[in-house]
Amino acid sequence: MHERVAVSGGGDSLALMLLLAQWADAQNKPAPIVLTVDHGLHSGSAKDARRVAKIAKELGLAAHVLVWKDTKPKADIEAAAREARYRLMGAWCRAHDIGALYIAHTIEDQAETFLLRLARGSGLDGLSAMQAIAPFPVAGFDGLSLVRPLLNVSRASLRNILKDAGLAWLEDPMNDDPRFARVKIRKHWPELEALGLTPARIADAANHLARARQALEQATAELLARACRFEEDGAVLDGAALTAAPREIGLRALASVLGQISGQTYRPRFERLERLFEAISDEPGKGRTLHGCRIGPAANACFGATSLTITREKPRSGRR
Repeated sequence: MHERVAVSGGGDSLALMLLLAQWADAQNKPAPIVLTVDHGLHSGSAKDARRVAKIAKELGLAAHVLVWKDTKPKADIEAAAREARYRLMGAWCRAHDIGALYIAHTIEDQAETFLLRLARGSGLDGLSAMQAIAPFPVAGFDGLSLVRPLLNVSRASLRNILKDAGLAWLEDPMNDDPRFARVKIRKHWPELEALGLTPARIADAANHLARARQALEQATAELLARACRFEEDGAVLDGAALTAAPREIGLRALASVLGQISGQTYRPRFERLERLFEAISDEPGKGRTLHGCRIGPAANACFGATSLTITREKPRSGRR
């Protein structure tokens, strides 16, 4: 089976393309197929995409240029461009029945993501590491995974590989645009490293948190297995077991059920989730709403007097 690799033309993704091509050749596997996106955010984006396709074809690889045709946002450009790239590539993979997309995230990307999330006040989940194999990062692409084989590899070593191969990479103008928080971090790496905050040490911290997150997720799953019953129109939850569990486990369990019932990708805001959790403990007989769900006493009390029912909230009449 052909691997699909996202290639922007920068040093990281170009090196991943080369490494996958060499691996496939050495293992007598089908050559990877290259996906590149013309995002239209600067005048040379179409030319850059064509250059990526040309390099791929010179290496004997099939390449497809995907074009972002939507109106470009005036604010939060970085996040919008990222989502657009993933949606375009995800749609291509889904249309061709592909299960995984290879991405060239490096050890520096791991560390930068940690620092960005730390600055936003993220908790354990946000600070835990990007995983080598992870679910696709935008909704609507169930069954499609991201594969990140370079998370322990530095940008410098990847560029050395390209130099040895005689391949020149592109420098995206957005990588020098000081409007973007990630660019600001990159410009301050020398000062951070002087303080001992190297990409490798930060990535190690993120990996430690990832292991802690896995343990919490396992404990949460065990709680839900004994304290939650999903039904056709919602779920019944054992309120007593929920509030008796360690608080972090209880909060995660509650957030998980709310997410599954509402169908929303993101968890509810932490402060609202905590208020709901406290209310369940203090006044379990009172109905409440959060995250598109209604939470109240269960008529079918399969867990006893503290049983709670969680159903999707009905739209209010007249809402526009």
